[in-house]
Amino acid sequence: MANITLRVNGRAHTVDVEPSTPLLYVLRNDLELTGPRFGCGLGQCGACTVLIKGEAVRSCIRPVSAVVNDEITTLEGLAQGGTLHPLQQAWIDEQVPQCGFCQNGQILTAKALLDKTPNPTDAQIREGMNGTLCRCMTYYRIQAAIKLAARRLA
Repeated sequence: MANITLRVNGRAHTVDVEPSTPLLYVLRNDLELTGPRFGCGLGQCGACTVLIKGEAVRSCIRPVSAVVNDEITTLEGLAQGGTLHPLQQAWIDEQVPQCGFCQNGQILTAKALLDKTPNPTDAQIREGMNGTLCRCMTYYRIQAAIKLAARRLA
């Protein structure tokens, strides 16, 4: 075990864990952040996605020791001062979720996409969101929500 300090959603947290522990486990079990979900455990579905230095990263396969001193953002860290992030609000306005399981990964992947490409085309959205799976097949609503958020952020 080792004391590891993480910066999550703008706050420092010190945890006593094995350095090889997946970041997802620390976020959910130690910090009680339930946005990131355990999906496949292989980094393929995207349910566990977090932002690390602005990049969408699969937390189920990232050891906690690899993110020391990096700024980590979870779904819980997007809202500011009680106001939802424009992506979160667009998700509601476009009624994106069905089961909701993938929404953490979808929203955080979309945030990374919009940070790099503020006004993406449909093709850029499909490419940027590729690999973040939705079992309910709400991809068209996800695309509409991303476009709505892009307009609101402009």
